[in-house]
Amino acid sequence: MTAPYELSNAQWQVAGTGADKLLLTRAPTPQPGPREVLVRVGAVSLNYKDKLAIEGAIEPLPNAPFIPVSDAAGEIVAVGSEVRRFSPGSRVVGHVITDWIDGDVPSPMHTRTLGMTLPGMLARYAILPEEAAVATPPSLTDVEASTLPIAALTAWSALFEGPRPAPGETLLIQGTGGVALFALQFARLAGMRPIVISSSDEKLERARALGAWQGINYRKIPEWDEVVRELTGGRGVNQVLELVGGDNLARSANALAAEGRLSLIGLLGDATSALPTLPLIRKHLKLFGVAVGHRRSFERMNAAVEQVGLKPVIDSVFPFAEAPAAFDRLGEGPFGKIVIDCA
Repeated sequence: MTAPYELSNAQWQVAGTGADKLLLTRAPTPQPGPREVLVRVGAVSLNYKDKLAIEGAIEPLPNAPFIPVSDAAGEIVAVGSEVRRFSPGSRVVGHVITDWIDGDVPSPMHTRTLGMTLPGMLARYAILPEEAAVATPPSLTDVEASTLPIAALTAWSALFEGPRPAPGETLLIQGTGGVALFALQFARLAGMRPIVISSSDEKLERARALGAWQGINYRKIPEWDEVVRELTGGRGVNQVLELVGGDNLARSANALAAEGRLSLIGLLGDATSALPTLPLIRKHLKLFGVAVGHRRSFERMNAAVEQVGLKPVIDSVFPFAEAPAAFDRLGEGPFGKIVIDCA
């Protein structure tokens, strides 16, 4: 019987350090083990983590050559002998931390991570552990669904998998990348009042069109934290999604209200963050590190996405053959997600 897929697999590999070391290669299509599924990849989306990985700037470093990129959506074309959750023809997205099914994070974490310690998804065909596959929201295309695994789930986890926000609470969102815009959309669904900061007036206008309550250009107003306090009557916001890190944390702490939540997500500025101690103590601030979320949370989020008809914000879509150009665009500060169409 002929296999329902190609036996030769086109894939991008990183042979060294840097996007210029991305090489388009061919290899035999991998075969699923007993508890694995073979996915015909429809699309992948890029995260800043992927850029750091190919630049050799994130731990644990993959062993070169490796297939990069963790986020993908596609169709299962073959399953292992012990697979019970899915069958050929099922549309799925991959869960990046493949062994985090529910509850507390695995210890140690990130030992089974797509695009890092495990082969990534930037290929025509890719293997997923059965437990790391999540049903795709039916209303989303593969291009749209590929944006969910890290960006959407991180935003969802920051807002809904800890202390849940109340309608009318204020939220500060830093930037207009994938996580930020999913957070903006989720915040509006929760009845929050989101404040977005960006270096671009044009991007702030687009954020307002998506539901931002206020927008601040931090290039024009470096003391944006003081403006945040003014906008909230001197109280500060209830939650900050910290996507920059480094010295930026001091302004985030100042922008928070008493008992406020600081959700530490990104490290665009610096991998080492400086947080002033006195505001943390005096205002009883709560600091949360957010690294994606577990599969059960992913499933809950997908159900909500489907129920409300949420559509991801996509900056641009590149063909499979132009993957290096997609990474270049990622470094330019896109508005929303960068996707590579693998179909």
